[in-house]
Amino acid sequence: MPAPSSPSSRTLDDGAVLRAAAPGDEPGILAAIHALAVYEREPDAVRTTVADLTATLFGDDPKAFAHVIERDGEIRAIAVWFLTFSTWTGRHGIWLEDLFVDETDRGRGYGSALLGSLAAVALERGYPRLEWTVLDWNAPAVGFYRSIGAEAMNEWTTQRMSGDALTDLASR
Repeated sequence: MPAPSSPSSRTLDDGAVLRAAAPGDEPGILAAIHALAVYEREPDAVRTTVADLTATLFGDDPKAFAHVIERDGEIRAIAVWFLTFSTWTGRHGIWLEDLFVDETDRGRGYGSALLGSLAAVALERGYPRLEWTVLDWNAPAVGFYRSIGAEAMNEWTTQRMSGDALTDLASR
């Protein structure tokens, strides 16, 4: 399946540019990922490298995508996402893996702009869903998501398997 198109770049009110990520953005994206990990109280959890991002976002068969907001030559905000599939709708959707706005840039509308760009991709492609998770203690993010119309899926709990549990299950 071809990579989903991304809206062309657009200039925001403060002169920052929202655009699809491009080769060369990997260091800025990785810096935002590290800053997000610190914010989410997992500062040592990031294993991703610039080379990983290059292969994943810009390789021959991209499996993930990103939009960035750049101001004054620096990436100030990111949205990293990939496609999902719903057997119930029979359509793809977008899973937002990471949304991060640099602390000094919060309140400028960057989060809304990035989510709006993903909503535009979803609508353009006929995807009925844009989904993500949020840490329950992250009240500012939860409040922001509610303010733009997102609803909690309280009956659903994310499950994860990794490390030894993943290895043990694979050997069954």
